[in-house]
Amino acid sequence: MSENVKKGRASALLPIGVFLIIFLGFGIITGDFYAMPAIVAFLIALAVALIQNRKNPFDKKLEIIAKGVGDTNIVTMCLIFLCAGAFSGSVTAAGGVESTVNLGLSVLPPHFTVPGLFIIACFISVSMGTSMGTIAALAPIAMGISEKAGFPVALCIGSVICGAMFGDNLSMISDTTIAAVKTQGCDMKDKFKENFLIVLPAAIITLLLFFLLTLGGEFNISGDLSYNLFKVIPYILVLVGALIGLNVFIVLIGGTVVSVIVGVATGSIAADKIFTSIGDGVMGMYDITVISVIVACILALVRENGGIDFVLNVIRRRIRTKKGAEFGIAGLSLLVDCCTANNTVAIVIAGPIAKDISDDFDISPRRSASLLDIFSSVGQGIIPYGAQLLSAATLTALTPFEIMPYLFYPVLMGVSALCFIAFKRAK
Repeated sequence: MSENVKKGRASALLPIGVFLIIFLGFGIITGDFYAMPAIVAFLIALAVALIQNRKNPFDKKLEIIAKGVGDTNIVTMCLIFLCAGAFSGSVTAAGGVESTVNLGLSVLPPHFTVPGLFIIACFISVSMGTSMGTIAALAPIAMGISEKAGFPVALCIGSVICGAMFGDNLSMISDTTIAAVKTQGCDMKDKFKENFLIVLPAAIITLLLFFLLTLGGEFNISGDLSYNLFKVIPYILVLVGALIGLNVFIVLIGGTVVSVIVGVATGSIAADKIFTSIGDGVMGMYDITVISVIVACILALVRENGGIDFVLNVIRRRIRTKKGAEFGIAGLSLLVDCCTANNTVAIVIAGPIAKDISDDFDISPRRSASLLDIFSSVGQGIIPYGAQLLSAATLTALTPFEIMPYLFYPVLMGVSALCFIAFKRAK
């Protein structure tokens, strides 16, 4: 290997720079960070990557791209995305979300409404694997609690977002978890155990803060809170199956089959709508699947041209210890998420670099996967232009900045993880 390749080339990072300039620039100019579809910005970046390095003929570049996309981890990750979408679509059509929400609200003590809302959001987001779905399901309930109990709307919706980010980071079927474990090469159950211990203190302190802020308030949930325990079973089966170490494909496909059976048995899904509900869920994962493929293409060319070597060389000059490397992975994940406003995309981009860093400094895959997922979720949970805050603000007629003071969990999650890096001895 030549000295030039070892040092890498900063110019090879130009496609990533082009993406950030286009995506962020368009968002800043228009005031809408979702006006520019991420896939379009990535396609432009891919075109730039293909133009670079004229020493390689175009056919050679296509060969490099094909090998990058054909990587086992990339293919597996995309297939898991689609299976997770199938489960999400079928269990939603079966009424699992509504039953789970109503079940949680039915057992809430009257004086524990807002902290209870946080707990319900945690459970639903872990079960559903999506923070956006959790926010959409619980935002109307948060507004009702605010109106009748007199708590600020921002406080109530803040508890929902905090719980939503808890599951977004931990859920076995979350796209961030899938991306993190596949880019780092570890089992989901191992990543869950490592991750759970890191964020548990943050979750406990968050629960305590919401309890203290609403102490003395009382609100009885009214309205139709009917639920069917059978509709909650698919979530429990998927969670238990993943925790005991079953193959993720078996878990998701099994969960999808059980969801369909429950839906048909309870009359929630008509027999002729079974495949439609599954298809709708799969289609919901198309964007992140296609983006993952395009990002794999870009990173394959960036790596070939020496971009990854350049980043690693810069990091190596500044990092001397394993703890330093862990801080580096954390900072990389947080920075990329703040730039892309999408924690899954951030993990897909930062994952290969984090993997090289963890290999160089003997960091376990479960730890590097946890750090990637945690710090991308820290960024996603607090940036005012992220989908979570924008969605919550739209649903409650607030601004993201009004909600931000109550986003205790993402901040505490970051603090807890930093303490974990600084003080926990690696095994």
